[in-house]
Amino acid sequence: MEFFCAQDREQLRLRFKAWCDARPAGDKFAWRKTDKPAGSSPAMRWTNPPVAWMMHAGIARMRTAGLVFPAHEHRDERKPYLRWTKGQRADHRFALEAYPGFTARKVCRQSYKSDTPAKQDSPRAVHRQQILRALEAQQAGLGLRLRLTPSWSRRIVMDGSGDLLDAVICAMQAGHAAGLPDFGLPPEGSDYCDWLEGWIAAVPLPT
Repeated sequence: MEFFCAQDREQLRLRFKAWCDARPAGDKFAWRKTDKPAGSSPAMRWTNPPVAWMMHAGIARMRTAGLVFPAHEHRDERKPYLRWTKGQRADHRFALEAYPGFTARKVCRQSYKSDTPAKQDSPRAVHRQQILRALEAQQAGLGLRLRLTPSWSRRIVMDGSGDLLDAVICAMQAGHAAGLPDFGLPPEGSDYCDWLEGWIAAVPLPT
């Protein structure tokens, strides 16, 4: 990550593109094991959505802030295996990876946001309202219920970019994972998680 964050984005894009260009059609990107059950985009994707640039912008800040990454801490060979008890959690600031699309799709499979103003239309606003109502009714697959003031509810529904709703979902995914043993991470010895890649909060193991 130190190497990654120190690189110029254009140089990274060229490296990603060269790697993808050498791969067969239909298998261009490097997918993490957590991406498949979450339905998320690969971390090397540089456009639509630019997940790589999200990581480039955020990971260095999180490391500088001294946050603990539970998936990696669990499998750090320099440390004993840690079971994050409530007492241990109180002494640390944890970073969990969230992906709002995973929870949103449990309620609505239609588009609910757009970065293009012309596409920030009424149907998408209706979809945002459906997702928000499900979060308030605890019907979106998370173990906690959202409580909002009417003014905040209106602001979230009217935000055509979906940024406010995504932020709410991410916070709730983190809250859900915080209430699970080991943050809901796959158990030791599981084949479903590469510990260098981490895991997305609130995503269960494939069955």
